[in-house]
Amino acid sequence: MSSSVRSTVFFIGAAGLAVFLLWGLAGLPDFGNFRGDYGLLLNRVGVEQTSATNIVAAVTFDYRGFDTMAEEFILFAAVLGTALLLRAQREEEEEPAEDMAQDRRPPHDSDAVRELCLGLVAPAVLFGLYVVAHGHLSPGGGFQGGVVLATAPLLMYLAGEYAGLRTLSPRTVVELAEGTGAAGYVGVGLVGLAASVSFMKNFLPLGRPGDLLSSGTILVLNFAVGFAVAAGFVLLLTEFLEQTLEVRRRSRA
Repeated sequence: MSSSVRSTVFFIGAAGLAVFLLWGLAGLPDFGNFRGDYGLLLNRVGVEQTSATNIVAAVTFDYRGFDTMAEEFILFAAVLGTALLLRAQREEEEEPAEDMAQDRRPPHDSDAVRELCLGLVAPAVLFGLYVVAHGHLSPGGGFQGGVVLATAPLLMYLAGEYAGLRTLSPRTVVELAEGTGAAGYVGVGLVGLAASVSFMKNFLPLGRPGDLLSSGTILVLNFAVGFAVAAGFVLLLTEFLEQTLEVRRRSRA
């Protein structure tokens, strides 16, 4: 297919997409004129039924928990596919740890950047765990907290400590955490099916709204998603860094 034909096909598709997007935007309600009956209903009954004061978390991990499981596995499949593709392009042997740490070091690091990044590693982990653990009480949850947790290894790399990044997040542990998080989500659903008559049934004690240990399986699912998301992003980071090292090594050969 020639370049002109590809450009023509692209512009036709882009024009069609733009038409549908404008059509959809034109049908949106005016600002302040909410017409979602389901949202109003859930605001009335959600806290009583789930003990989660964050209704978004109640919808995500309870009322439509099956859909959220599919979304998690989309991320899982994307990370797995990327890792397999990158690993297939490079050799299995790795350079010594000292060489890897030197090659992974940012080209223009400074003492200020180094100290700042290293100082933010522990707060990033603590804040990420806080966001995950309080996802059923306030805005946040497993997806958001997982991304925050993934910034801790990234800060290690930005500080020029790739060896520290590998120590903080070894590949085997990261892969195990991602698989455990994804499997844990399904496991909660299967236990709910065994304990009742429906998959993803919230079978744990709901507790009292506002307490940390409340909302039943919503809290457990937040942690499962948080570990899976954090491990997925860290795995992507390390795989891209490994690929960068391989390209540099080949260019020097």
